[in-house]
Amino acid sequence: MAKIKVTKVKSAINRTQNQKRILESLGLRKIGQVKVHDNTPNILGMVNKVSHLVSVEEA
Repeated sequence: MAKIKVTKVKSAINRTQNQKRILESLGLRKIGQVKVHDNTPNILGMVNKVSHLVSVEEA
């Protein structure tokens, strides 16, 4: 299965609780932190919700 690298590039301060929970479920806590996930519809939906806070590239 294809993999994607998700990097947190902006802070979650002054964001909704839903967006903070999505970042936490993606495993992103600090700015600059990178996590590798499978390219599944669930993960892509979460990334889409916080696309303004993260950057995504194929791994």
